[in-house]
Amino acid sequence: MPKITWKISPTEEITAEVKTGMTLMEAAVSNNVPRVIGECGGNMACATCHVVVADECYDLVGEPNDIEDDMLDFTEAERTQNSRLSCQIRVTDELDGLVLTVLDY
Repeated sequence: MPKITWKISPTEEITAEVKTGMTLMEAAVSNNVPRVIGECGGNMACATCHVVVADECYDLVGEPNDIEDDMLDFTEAERTQNSRLSCQIRVTDELDGLVLTVLDY
């Protein structure tokens, strides 16, 4: 199973093995990652699963589609160049070692 790391603060992170096929939002919620809420259940309607993908990992997840790109304009935390909605990224074996930052709202 791929290992995913969520950086919660400069000194705290959560790393978990995640089943392929899950979304990163589902994985975060099931591993009690703070501030990844997923209020809409992954329907891209709330942006409460906003994360920032590490520069060195961004090519693994790719660009958001147009709908996600529009939704990222409504995040509580400031959008960055590497912002993604974690509900829109499905875990694959290629994502092993992925590093995400969870922003503080």
